[in-house]
Amino acid sequence: MARAAAVTSPTPRPAPDRSEAVLSRLQLLVTRKLDGLLQGDYAGLLPGPGSEAGESREYRPGDDVRRMDWPVTARTTTPHVRRTVADRELETWLALDLSASLDFGTGQWLKREVVVAAAAAITHLTVRGGNRIGAVIGTGGGVSVPARRWRGGAPPAGPGVLTRLPARSGRKEAQGLLRAVAGTTIQPGRGDLGALIEMLNRPPRRRGVAVVVSDFLAPAEQWARPMRKLRVRHDVLAIEVVDPRELELPDVGVLPVVDPESGELHEVQTADPRLRQRYADAATAQRATIAAALRGAGAAHLRLRTDRDWLLDMVRFVAAQRHARTRGTTR
Repeated sequence: MARAAAVTSPTPRPAPDRSEAVLSRLQLLVTRKLDGLLQGDYAGLLPGPGSEAGESREYRPGDDVRRMDWPVTARTTTPHVRRTVADRELETWLALDLSASLDFGTGQWLKREVVVAAAAAITHLTVRGGNRIGAVIGTGGGVSVPARRWRGGAPPAGPGVLTRLPARSGRKEAQGLLRAVAGTTIQPGRGDLGALIEMLNRPPRRRGVAVVVSDFLAPAEQWARPMRKLRVRHDVLAIEVVDPRELELPDVGVLPVVDPESGELHEVQTADPRLRQRYADAATAQRATIAAALRGAGAAHLRLRTDRDWLLDMVRFVAAQRHARTRGTTR
C-alpha cells in the first residue's frame, strides 16, 4: 500500500562535481548545528558505557549492581551507582537501505537524499577524535559483495547487491565513504532489510553504535528479529524516512501509481473520501507497527520526513537523547 508512488519521469542524478558540493554543504550544516550538542566522550548519538569512573547518580531498578558506588551510598544512605566514562575509540556502523522504494519523494527531498543526509550527519559526528565509521548498503536482497577499496568512488552495484564498506577512521576516509554512498545506484526489485541488518551481526564486531536508515516498509517480521539481535551487542539507532504521500493521499482525481520495487501499476480514484480515509488509517496502522517493532527491539527511533527540515529534527532528537542521558545525575 504505502510503497506505491506517483508515476513521474526519472529523477536526474547529480553530476559528480555537484555531489561534492552537496556533501561539503552537508558537512558544514552538520558541524554548525550538531557539534555543540555532542561535546563529550563519544561523537556518536548513542554513547555506550566505558571503563573510567565518572559521576554518581541514584540507583534505578535495572542498574548493574556491580557498579554500585558504596562510599557515596554510605554518605547519603541512598543507593548510588557509578557512571563510567567511555574513553575508548568508538566504532559506528551504518546500515543504509537504498532499495527502490527509497527512490521516491514528493516533499523537498527524495527519500534517498534524506538517507544520504542522515548518513552524512552520523559520519561527520563519528569521525571526530579518531573514531571509526563503516557501512553496509543494500540495493536489493541477495549476494554480499565486499568493497575493500572504496575511497573516491562508488562501490560495485547491481541487482540484489549488499555492499560492505570497512570501518575506518579519518575525515578523508569518511568523505570517501559518503561519496560511495551518494554514488550507489538504486536497482529495481525488492530489497531484504533483514539481510542488510544481519550483515551487522555477522561477523560479530566490537561493541559500538549501529545506525539503521530505511523506510522500514518491508514486513516487520522480516527485520525485527535481526534488529533485536543487533541490540544485544550494540546501541542501536533506527532512522525512519517517510514521505507525506505514504501517510495520506491527495484529492487529485484518478492517480496512476506504481510500486517502485515490483513495477506493478494501479490507477487510484483519489476523489473518493472513503478510499483516502482507508489509506490514511492503513498508513497509520503500518507506522504504529514499525514503531512498536523498533521499541520492542530496544532501538532509539528517529523519524525524518521529506517535507520537513531533517537537520532540525535531528538536532531536537540529539538534544533529547543528551537530556535523557544526563537526567538524574548527581553533581
